[in-house]
Amino acid sequence: MISAPIESPPVRHGSPPFIAADVGGTHARLGLVQVRPGGKVDVIDYRRYACAEYASLAAIIDDFAGAYEADRTHAVVAIAGRLEGDTLINSNLPWAVSVERTRREAGIAYLALLNDFEAVACAMPYIDVAAMTRVCGPLQAGDGPALVLGPGTGFGASLCLPRTLQQGASRRVLASEAGHASLAVGTERELALVQRLLKRWPHVDNERVLSGPGLVNTYAALCELDGATPTLDTPEAIAAAAQSGADTHALETLRTFCALLGSLAGDLALTFGADAVYLAGGIPAQIRPFLLDSDFAARFRNKGVLGEVLGRVPVWLVDHGQLGLVGAAAWYHERHSGF
Repeated sequence: MISAPIESPPVRHGSPPFIAADVGGTHARLGLVQVRPGGKVDVIDYRRYACAEYASLAAIIDDFAGAYEADRTHAVVAIAGRLEGDTLINSNLPWAVSVERTRREAGIAYLALLNDFEAVACAMPYIDVAAMTRVCGPLQAGDGPALVLGPGTGFGASLCLPRTLQQGASRRVLASEAGHASLAVGTERELALVQRLLKRWPHVDNERVLSGPGLVNTYAALCELDGATPTLDTPEAIAAAAQSGADTHALETLRTFCALLGSLAGDLALTFGADAVYLAGGIPAQIRPFLLDSDFAARFRNKGVLGEVLGRVPVWLVDHGQLGLVGAAAWYHERHSGF
């Protein structure tokens, strides 16, 4: 969990509107939100920012607060990375983040930060099942932990524990840096891919392949293995060429992505005893038909004697959208209800 060292805000009756944000490596989504009795989050105003177009996180918050004349007393930011002291550790953001400097420069009285996929996990109880797409497994999930994964600019992961295992009223969510764990492969071609990537980096983690930049890494490496010259250099171009069948190496790249995502999802589901898996992030929703027709499900279940166990774990595809923003608001309200 990422949590800024802030003082407890003064207690007031009601739940006035406050600023909530979901910040990834490419886009920042900000909203003016209000939490109803019972915990439902209403997004009153909303705007998406391109992170690279702004000098800092504080500049984005300041712009949003000014545009919507938002009260600057309370703000919560779900952001990719891990907080060490006052400094956020993240390899995908275009600028450094200091909690106190951000609070001061944005003019916010009380600022809280949490991991972006911790926030997504906090939003899961508020999602309409009809808005999700089943990838594999049964229609009903058990009562155990729920795993949330999200390949996008980076790779997010978190685990949401059932309330029966928690102390107090706050939902217990475990943030994870699974994107930086070593990539595990399952075929000779994938092994050759990793060997190629090891020529560039001493540590090949999941994010080197299972992310937007990872698609570019995989595509270039597969071309090099076959003595071909890469002609595509963006995740969007590779995904489009794969889905149209215009480039054989792009097609193999996306197939490899789906297969390795399935393997990792299965590994993490077994590791944490998850009763459900939710795929969020920017990429899965953009390749929905391709993902559903891929080897994801087979690789998810390819765990030897425990394959039958994973066959009873549903995997759902969720449109990331405003999930992080809503989850951040719910997380903050649970901890500061009555502010």
